[in-house]
Amino acid sequence: MSIAYEAVTASELLHGYRPGLSSLFSSPQHTLLGQGCADVVPPAATLRELTDRVRERASLVVGAIPFDEPGAAHLVTPERARWADPFVPDDPPEAEPGDPWQIVAVPSPADHRKGVRRALDLLERGALDKIVLARSLELTRSEPVDVVTMVRRLAGRDPHGHIFAVPLPGERTLVGASPELLVSRSGPAVVANPLAGSAPRSADPEEDRRRAAALLCSAKDQREHAVVVEAVAEALAPHCRALSVPAEPSLVCTATMWHLSTRVTGRLTDPATTSLDLAVALHPTPAVCGTPTPAARAAIADIEPFDRGFYTGMVGWCDASGDGEWAVTIRCAEVSRTGVRLFAGGGIVAGSVPEAELDETSAKFRTLLHALGLGAQDSAHD
Repeated sequence: MSIAYEAVTASELLHGYRPGLSSLFSSPQHTLLGQGCADVVPPAATLRELTDRVRERASLVVGAIPFDEPGAAHLVTPERARWADPFVPDDPPEAEPGDPWQIVAVPSPADHRKGVRRALDLLERGALDKIVLARSLELTRSEPVDVVTMVRRLAGRDPHGHIFAVPLPGERTLVGASPELLVSRSGPAVVANPLAGSAPRSADPEEDRRRAAALLCSAKDQREHAVVVEAVAEALAPHCRALSVPAEPSLVCTATMWHLSTRVTGRLTDPATTSLDLAVALHPTPAVCGTPTPAARAAIADIEPFDRGFYTGMVGWCDASGDGEWAVTIRCAEVSRTGVRLFAGGGIVAGSVPEAELDETSAKFRTLLHALGLGAQDSAHD
């Protein structure tokens, strides 16, 4: 599809966004606003069945797919698709006075550390090579959540990420700013950009540089990253020729985190392979699940005391030609009329320290806490 850009900015498109009635997805390449709903892709029992239904429609679809329940995927064909350039850095709106948030951590910090220790036991016994464990924050207050302001704050702090706000069943909205591209397809060109290995940012420039350098030199994080890159390359290899995988990772950052990053590129072997086909072939990467995948899935279900829902799934779009972009659904929240659920996780490998893993999730929560107008002090609840 040849994208027709309007003579408007991403911020101007945001003025046309209506929670529940619109879908917004912005990447470093462009911003998509899908307005209205012409059609909904019917539920499918498997991801493969879902990709077939999307292909049969031969139209643009936008939405989200959960971590572990294909039948709960929510993909829609908008009545109108509008395109603009990406968001640019901006001063985020100031927090408005309002009722205080009630915040509950699920699991509690102590229970999350216990979960990490259980995971380390599985690693030591050889049952797993890696597992990703997550936790959530449940926020409630009497006032409704302003999703548009959340998006403005996310775009202002991390304009080069993947900013999204897409409707979900049950009058919910999936909102976030993912730093991780699962995969994109533009004609024959394929790009994946796995992230694994993280460190919190510091407000002190010297300390921030020290943390970045330590991450790049960390043997533990390098091992964790290598596992993910190898899995991504293996999943893309059957679909791509001229696959290019850099030998060493680089550093990328958001407003709150440093990440090890590898940009994997290739050329499609079969032009009929869509961006959603590629995303399904990759999901779930070890960056959000672990290895071996079946054992990691089972351990996640046993250790985590909540349903991930759309967290660590995928969010994005695919058009009639097969082009599209899919981001890993991290740094995100599910917003409802009664509150907000935030999610954050981290990869557990040999050498992981429970307290450090808790600190990493606390740092990752701050992206969405800031979007809600809450400061770093509010992360004490996590």
